[in-house]
Amino acid sequence: MNLFVEAIRWLFAPERMQGQYALPLLLGQHLLYTVASVAVAALIAVPLGWIIGHTGRGREIAVAVSGAARAIPSFGLLVLLVLLLGVLRTPEAALITFVLLAIPSLLAGAYTGIEAIDRRVIDAARAMGMTSWQVFRKVELPLGLPLLIGGLRAAVLQVIATVTIAAYVNLGGLGWPIIQGIPLRRFDQVLAGAILVAVLALLADLLLAIAQRAAVPAGIRAAGGGSSPSRSSRKARAAAA
Repeated sequence: MNLFVEAIRWLFAPERMQGQYALPLLLGQHLLYTVASVAVAALIAVPLGWIIGHTGRGREIAVAVSGAARAIPSFGLLVLLVLLLGVLRTPEAALITFVLLAIPSLLAGAYTGIEAIDRRVIDAARAMGMTSWQVFRKVELPLGLPLLIGGLRAAVLQVIATVTIAAYVNLGGLGWPIIQGIPLRRFDQVLAGAILVAVLALLADLLLAIAQRAAVPAGIRAAGGGSSPSRSSRKARAAAA
């Protein structure tokens, strides 16, 4: 309990708002790496996931690649890329690491969102004379959006947690109090850094959970689909997470 109180005191000390390692600056760095990494990963993974879900082709390859990407240790990859690219390209090495971390969840969220749609709905849309593009834009995209946001939610949380290692290669972020505090045995500082990362992750998760719920079409919510998802939808959410 005393350690927790000391961590809170460390957080609210006046010197935390000043200097090169001021908490607002570290928070800004953490958010910058998170947003940039997830945005780049989304540009790569979401269109690919939509194509896989719409055509039904390449799912096995996507699952294999996603599984391999999840198995890569982020810290080891970051250090390896820094060594390969050089210390002057450390930001690029960090960005590549975080992008690779975010891709699997976004890819899974994109294609499972479409796969989870009842085929009878798509068949009915085609029977009405819709083209393949219209089926995707008017049926698959809105119905698959909640699971895509679920994949985004998982990706953002993973990246927020992992960006803490950026401080190890002197890139700042909220991991700096943790990385610096461990060798100094400043456990109040370490705990304070962990609290900051946890609070940021919880806030991001809350906002994305609200967005995910809002993305469920009104007709499905009215029918109870938002609170009682089908078996296929539950499987898709598990894949996206």
